[in-house]
Formats: sequence, structure tokens, C-alpha cells
Amino acid sequence: MHIGEILRADCANGEGMRVSVFVSGCTNRCEGCFQPQTWDFNYGKEYDRTWEEYILKELSKPHYAGLTILGGEPFEPENQPDVWGLIREVKTKMPQKNIWMYTGFLYDVDLIPGGRKYTEHTDDILDNIDILVDGKFILDRKDITLRYRGSGNQRIIDVKSSRAQKKVVLSPLM
Repeated sequence: MHIGEILRADCANGEGMRVSVFVSGCTNRCEGCFQPQTWDFNYGKEYDRTWEEYILKELSKPHYAGLTILGGEPFEPENQPDVWGLIREVKTKMPQKNIWMYTGFLYDVDLIPGGRKYTEHTDDILDNIDILVDGKFILDRKDITLRYRGSGNQRIIDVKSSRAQKKVVLSPLM
């Protein structure tokens, strides 16, 4: 996996102050994407233990509410092993921090067993995140008044409730 960018003190990609990690690689290639350079799986720096330590050290500061992972596309099968590794470390070392993820894929279609982006790591990832913003960015549905998402088709999903109830439960942040 490659990292396209890491934002410190980000308040646009989730509730509260966040560390946001933009992974590289995306097959969705949404028209109007705000970071098309991250479509390339080799864009940025290769993710390794040094980057993980940097993210964990930054996230450990008390003013951060949590981590956001977006892209590119964190649920590309090539990215899921490292995404899961990072999430596992955050949950082990800082269980009080929440985790948001953004994906152009659909939670209840693409990320379920048999779904086109489901891998051996997908359930582990989903079982350990709090919020998932899902759905492709659709330029014709762009709406700058929406919180935490770019187009009206995108959903803010309460993942813990969705997993418990075995159906999509939207966050009150919608």
C-alpha cells in the first residue's frame, strides 16, 4: 500500500480533530474526484512500519478524536491488509479513539461475503471501525452543504449498529 497524504489536525473528514490517512489506489475513478492523483496505486510513499509509527504517535496526542482512512480507496483488495494492520494497532493502543473510513463501494453490496471487494480482511476492518461513509462521489449530486460527504447519494453509516442489527443503520450525522 502507498500513502498519498497524511493530514494532521483535520476537521473536514469526520467529527472532531482527526488524523486523516489518504491511501493510494482507486478503481472507482469518480468524475470530479478531489484527489485523482490517488487513483494510482503507486502514488506517494510506500506504507511501512515507519509511517505506522508516525501515525500512531500523532494520533496519541489528546486533542485528536480519532483516525480517518480515505483515499484513493481503502477497500481495494490490495490495500485491505495494511489498512487492517493500522486499524488493529489503533484499536489495541488507543481504544478510546474512533475510526472513520470513506469508500466509493457500497457497504451492503460490495463489502459483504461474495461482494466484489470482500476479502479475508473486510470483516475485521468493518468490525473495528465506527463510521463508514460509502458510495461513489457523483458530480451531478455534488452538494457542498452536506456534512462529511461530497454528494447526496453517499451515506454516513453507523457501522457498529449496522453490524449488530445486520442491516444498514444510518448515523444521526446524516
